[in-house]
Amino acid sequence: MQELLQSLAPWLSDNAIFTPATLAQYWGGFVNTVQLVFISLVIGLFLAVPLSIGRASPIWIVRKSIWLYTWIFRGTPLLIQLYIAYYGLAFIPGVQDSAIWPLIKDPLYPALLAFLLNTAAYTTEIFYGAIKATPRGELEAARAYGMSPMLAYRRIILPSALRRALPAYGNEVIFMLHASAIASVVTIADLTGVAYNIYSRYYAPFSAFIFVALCYMVLSFSIQGIFRLLEKRMLAHLQPR
Repeated sequence: MQELLQSLAPWLSDNAIFTPATLAQYWGGFVNTVQLVFISLVIGLFLAVPLSIGRASPIWIVRKSIWLYTWIFRGTPLLIQLYIAYYGLAFIPGVQDSAIWPLIKDPLYPALLAFLLNTAAYTTEIFYGAIKATPRGELEAARAYGMSPMLAYRRIILPSALRRALPAYGNEVIFMLHASAIASVVTIADLTGVAYNIYSRYYAPFSAFIFVALCYMVLSFSIQGIFRLLEKRMLAHLQPR
């Protein structure tokens, strides 16, 4: 990406906002966006797998507790969750005198917390739906082989569910990339924040925001291509021969 920006510099040299300094800002915003989205997705994915298993649990309190968590985070705007994480946590009594205050006052960590909890809630419901859609024949075959519930989850249910959930999870990844544009409201210099800063300085909204839109498009189509390759590989047994 950095090489692409540098190669575009001569072509855009007639525009004041495309200077080496501003291109470096765009690159920094690109890196911040990718890091924020990647870390939140990875942690959210690791949280979602056990949560989706608990969501399908026969234990009432476990099932309903996870349902309440997903209901809250799926039923409220991500922007509100970001505001609560960034502004609200600072007003909890004792937080400003605690050891975690340096993390809370840094906008990156509240934004990361809001993003990962949000994506974990959506991913949990995606995986839960895929688990519930497991064919009964596969479950009966697992029991016939004498598998325990945990062994059946590890060998049969989860691999099958993850394959079925892959297309929906790909959409969730792209959604999180697009939603990450709100990180700029808490002073994070992501792609959107950098575009706004450059627009404020040079009064060139079209050039700044169209260039950033192209950056988001490159990321989005790259993610789509990766998930298409994964689907082709993991769902190969469903393809006509």
